[in-house]
Amino acid sequence: MSPSPVLAARAAAARRVVLAQVGLLERGFGRAESHWKFDGTRVTAVDVAISENIFRELAAEFPQDQFLSEELAEGEAPRPVTARFAWVLDPIDGTNNFALGLTPCAISLALCEQGEPVFGAVYDFSRRVLIHGGPGFGVFDGERAARVSTAPFSREMLVGFHSPFDKGLLPMATGVLSEFKIRGLGSATLHLAYVAIGLLDGCVDFNVKIWDLAAAIALVRGAGGEVQFLNGDCLPLRTFDLRMRKIVYVGGRAEVCARLRHLMGA
Repeated sequence: MSPSPVLAARAAAARRVVLAQVGLLERGFGRAESHWKFDGTRVTAVDVAISENIFRELAAEFPQDQFLSEELAEGEAPRPVTARFAWVLDPIDGTNNFALGLTPCAISLALCEQGEPVFGAVYDFSRRVLIHGGPGFGVFDGERAARVSTAPFSREMLVGFHSPFDKGLLPMATGVLSEFKIRGLGSATLHLAYVAIGLLDGCVDFNVKIWDLAAAIALVRGAGGEVQFLNGDCLPLRTFDLRMRKIVYVGGRAEVCARLRHLMGA
């Protein structure tokens, strides 16, 4: 089924506004001053500027929508998600990498309808390409149509992985480490986006928030894969809360998700 005109218009806008910020990302790469936020994550002036620029453009075109960014003011109360369409933005996922001059980082913009991610636009700074799409749109790595990997199980399979901050979750991590080759890029968005386009076979994380995942969830779903939450559903998104608990999840095609869950005892 083709996307409705209202969805297609927003998808086109998402691609346009993300690509419009690439120059700012490039100019600030490895140069922007940063500080640490209340939750121990890093932020730069470029994060804030990208957030403001993207939402200013989108709000002018879609004033009835809601706009939710990781870079809201730290003291803001949780926001109920009430509009049909809500945009969820991580202006730079992988800010540590960005500030230090390491290339794995991304602009991550999701469109949610009734709280569910339906389109994602992820600018992959390391490869200088826009990954975009969602259910009904297909998924594209630049101009190339992409799908989740269907490679047979083997010890050569690659899984995106970040070690858990909560060391009580280490037993869940051990099983994954014992069976798969691991890639830890410092960008949760790119891990899951790479699952969508078949560069990684699966993904596991213990430390993420919804703004890290929303755009890439739409990509994975549009590419024939799944994202399964292991510590309670966070979708549909009903409240946007900067202090939300960390999400534990697995991603990949259904068989990969099942294997990851088995190894994690979940």
